[in-house]
Amino acid sequence: MPSPIIPQIPHYEPAPVTSQPLDYADLAIVDLSQGNTVEGRAQLALQVRDAMSTNGFFYIVGHGYSTDQVSIIQSIFSSSSLMIIQMKRMFDIADVPFSQVSDEEKQKYVAPTKQTGSYQGYKLRQYWHIDGGVRDQVENYNINHDVNRRSHPEAVRPLLPEISQFARHSHMNVLNPILRLMALGLELPEDTLVNMHGYDTQSETYVRFMKYYPRSAEDEEKTKSVWLKGHTDFGTISILYSQPVAALQILARDSTWKWIKHIENAIVVNAGDAMEFLSGGFYRATIHRVVQPPPDQQRHTRLGIFYFCMTDDDVKLAPLVASPLLQRMGFKRRFEKDEDAPLMVDWRKARTSAYGQTTLSKSDREDRVEEEVINGILVRHYN
Repeated sequence: MPSPIIPQIPHYEPAPVTSQPLDYADLAIVDLSQGNTVEGRAQLALQVRDAMSTNGFFYIVGHGYSTDQVSIIQSIFSSSSLMIIQMKRMFDIADVPFSQVSDEEKQKYVAPTKQTGSYQGYKLRQYWHIDGGVRDQVENYNINHDVNRRSHPEAVRPLLPEISQFARHSHMNVLNPILRLMALGLELPEDTLVNMHGYDTQSETYVRFMKYYPRSAEDEEKTKSVWLKGHTDFGTISILYSQPVAALQILARDSTWKWIKHIENAIVVNAGDAMEFLSGGFYRATIHRVVQPPPDQQRHTRLGIFYFCMTDDDVKLAPLVASPLLQRMGFKRRFEKDEDAPLMVDWRKARTSAYGQTTLSKSDREDRVEEEVINGILVRHYN
């Protein structure tokens, strides 16, 4: 059989890894390849449980991707040929919506985020307010895991088969194993959380390509070098494919900001609000932010690839009270009664439409904290 023809696109060259001595977070490294047996999954579940209930972030390795060869999969172009997807190529693909689409065409695919509570499409620069009148310098292009949910710019269309396979692999071979380990950590049946995250069901789980651009010295001063305020993600699990530009920080339990270190071919995983709700506060939605990179990387763009995961739209985000672990240890309800808990679709729409668009109130308790109330829940932003 002839080899499948891969569309030719420009190569994106990332920045070299920083040589600066940064204060990195000490995060667990979870090797998914060790989870092929019942005993192996039981051990990994304890490791994930500890990581998620302390830092709320950890690394994944052994996920079936290598630096150059992601995986050998059934061809997306024919029924019998095989193809190799390269991780480096995925970053090339991620840059196409930004570098190969004109500003005029981008406008046609801007997501009506504030009106619909959906990120699908472009989030262009200067949409989010950061601080001191300064708006962001980051572009997003967001694609539902069902890539045919909406139309796309011309340059992106030939790449949709590869993006679709990438989404499926991220869901089946990265997300689902993580969800199984987290369910085991709660002493629930393995598929409890997997069954809430269907691939062919109605949900907003999506691929995000995200590109940060360098800012002026004036903007850096006004925002104290913060590019995105400290926040929690609103979904269940966020999956970030590690890239070399240092900028992501998490708020540690000692109230200091720790950098996330780039580990070649690793995936950075964290929990969001919806997972914290479902786990009764056991799996923490950790505050994180994006800041100006260290000096040796400040002239480079920062290109990221994410898989943001949410339950099916109709899942109620109430604690999983059947968990023997939660019954022993106790849990926190963010709502007075389970029936008051929002559906995933409602929480997602409310958080998405509000982010970077609402006027925040200064906290009475902490100087650096700004607050808003969404669906009856206090949402905090750290500056």
